[in-house]
Amino acid sequence: MTAPAFEEFDPAADCDCAGCAQGRRAGPRTSSGRPGARPAACGIVAVAAASAVLGTAGPAAGAVTPARPAEARPHVPGDGEPDTPQGTQAPLHGPKGTPAGPGTAPIPATTRTTIIKRAKVWVAAQVPYSMSDYWTDGYRQDCSGYVSMAWGLPGNEWTGSLDQFAVKIAKEELEPGDILLYHNVDNPERGSHVVIFGGWTDYTHTYYTVYEQTPPRTRSQATPYPYWSNAGKYVPYRYKGLPSGKAGTWPEAVGKRVPHPGAAHVRPGAGNKYVTLLGRMLIAKGGRPYHTRSPLTPAAAAPARPVPQGVPVPQGVPASHGVPGYPGRNRFRPGEENAYITQLGRRLVEKGFSRFYPAGPGPRWGEADRRAVEAFQRAQGWRGGAADGYPGPETWRRLFAEVDPSM
Repeated sequence: MTAPAFEEFDPAADCDCAGCAQGRRAGPRTSSGRPGARPAACGIVAVAAASAVLGTAGPAAGAVTPARPAEARPHVPGDGEPDTPQGTQAPLHGPKGTPAGPGTAPIPATTRTTIIKRAKVWVAAQVPYSMSDYWTDGYRQDCSGYVSMAWGLPGNEWTGSLDQFAVKIAKEELEPGDILLYHNVDNPERGSHVVIFGGWTDYTHTYYTVYEQTPPRTRSQATPYPYWSNAGKYVPYRYKGLPSGKAGTWPEAVGKRVPHPGAAHVRPGAGNKYVTLLGRMLIAKGGRPYHTRSPLTPAAAAPARPVPQGVPVPQGVPASHGVPGYPGRNRFRPGEENAYITQLGRRLVEKGFSRFYPAGPGPRWGEADRRAVEAFQRAQGWRGGAADGYPGPETWRRLFAEVDPSM
C-alpha cells in the first residue's frame, strides 16, 4: 500500500493547532528552513498521523519539520558574552530608503541632560529588545538603536558606525551621556554591544550606572567597569554634538603647559586666574558635581558662610589633608572625647541622621556617632571600607559643604 500524498498549504488564520500557530509566528519558510516558499504547517500533523496508522518510517515526518527558530536568550550578568545581535544602518521607522551617514547630514546638537532623559524614557517604558522591530519613536529596539535614540541621531546606527559620531576619550574623562562601545569586527553578532554611561556609583570608579538595551528589555543598573564581559574591549566615546568645552579640555588650555603657581595661589579663600583654570580643568575631568557654581571667573569663589547658631567650633583648627576645619581621623576613635565629636554629631543631625542619636550628640565618641557617619557615607554611594563609619577628610568636606567649620 502506498503512502498518500499531502498538499502543502498556508496556515489558517483561525486555526489553533500547533502547526498553524507556529507557521504564523515563523512566517513563510520551506521545509529546509529557507525563506520564500509556503510552509507545510498542517501537513506536518497529517503526515505524522498517517505514519502512525500506515506504519511508514518516522524520518518521513521529520524531513518536513521546519527548524525551530532560535529564541533570544536573556542576558544574565556575568554569564559570558551577551547575545546582542543588531540590525544594520537604517532610517527611522524601518529599513526602507538609504540611511544618512555622518558625512551627509549634520550631527544634531544635544546636551548630557537630554541624553539621559531620553535614555530613561525607554527604561520606564520597558521597551522589549528586538533587532528587527522599531519603537514608536522610530528607533530600532536593539543596543545601537537605543544609543541612536538617546543621542537624537537622524537614523538607526549600529556598533560599526556609532564611532563616526563620537570621539575617543579616556576612562577618567567619562561623564553621563558618553558611551562604552565594543564592536567585534570579526563577528559583529558575537559580543558586540554598546551602553550609555550614567555616572560613577562610587569614588573608586569601579562601578557605574548603565543605560542599555539588552534582552529581554531596556534596563538601568549598577555595572562593573567597563562591562560584565569582554572587559578589555570596550572603548569610551563622547558624542560630537555636545556643546563646546565638553571634549575633555578647555580651549585656552589646549597645547599649553601651565606651571604650578604655588600653594599660595590656591589656598582657601584665594581668587585669581589659577583658581579659575584649576576649576575648569577639574570640571573637564569629571569634577562638575563638586562645583555648586561656575568657575569661569576668579570672583566666583564662594564667600564664607557662618556656622549655624548653637554649634561650638574649636578655634585654631588646622586644615588636615587640605580640608578646612578637619582635625584629623585620630579625633574620632573609641574613647575619644572632644568638641569635634559634638560638632560632627550636630551636623549629622542637621543633615537628617538624628535617628541614630536617642539622647542627642555629645562630646564622647560612641557607636551612635559611628553608625550616623556610616549612614551618611552610604548616602554618598560609598561601600565597603569607604563607608566604615569613621570620618575622613572627604566625609568631613561633604558633610560641611555648605558651611566653613574653621570659622
